[in-house]
Amino acid sequence: MTTQPLARVLDAAKVVETVARLHARIAERFPGSGLASVCGSLASAAELTAAREAELARPILPLRILAAVVVIAALAAQIYVAVLMDWGRILMREDPASVAQGINAVVNLFLLAFGAIWFVLTLEQRWKRRRVLAHLYEFRSLAHIVDMHQLTKDATVVLDGGTATPSSPERRMSEFELSRYLEYCSEMLALISKLAAIYASRTQDREITAAVNEIEELTGNLGRKIWQKTMIATRLNEQHAPHATASLDP
Repeated sequence: MTTQPLARVLDAAKVVETVARLHARIAERFPGSGLASVCGSLASAAELTAAREAELARPILPLRILAAVVVIAALAAQIYVAVLMDWGRILMREDPASVAQGINAVVNLFLLAFGAIWFVLTLEQRWKRRRVLAHLYEFRSLAHIVDMHQLTKDATVVLDGGTATPSSPERRMSEFELSRYLEYCSEMLALISKLAAIYASRTQDREITAAVNEIEELTGNLGRKIWQKTMIATRLNEQHAPHATASLDP
């Protein structure tokens, strides 16, 4: 009997497919709406994320060749200098203070050389990190845009009504449409966090992981605001249901 291996990494293609399906659902339920436009932007960002993940997973050969050349050249230069120096003659003729000063200069040269080697060896990682952090900023902006769209969607106004003021936002949604709208916003926030997590799924870079955790915390907090609105709508609906039933009794 064969068993399928457990999935331990987010499948970018599946996330892209889920975002595309959500975009289609929103466009069918609320055609021409701003939320559908935002989800379209999210779908485009999801496709780019999948392509970027594959690109970032590949090694950057020019940088790696450059790192290898620098490392070999630096080590060869250090060995060449060490071989040329007549250490026995230096130790016999020089006083201890001069010898200590010379050894200190050699040690400083070694430290500078290995510092340069470390800089070149981490160049690829830092370049990729800078790109990923820039992409994660896009997701943070999208999360705030989604939050702006649900900001004026108030369940108490839809269910209880009320007198509108000249500056009140236009509200034409039914109870069902409002619940679907809030649910779509919640799904978009969840998918934003999953797209951000794709960047952290194949790296152990602490800065990238910290940035992804911040986005997950942001989307989680915004999602709780939507959940609170949904709960309020559910309770108000339950309160209205007995009155509606009573009005139908003879």
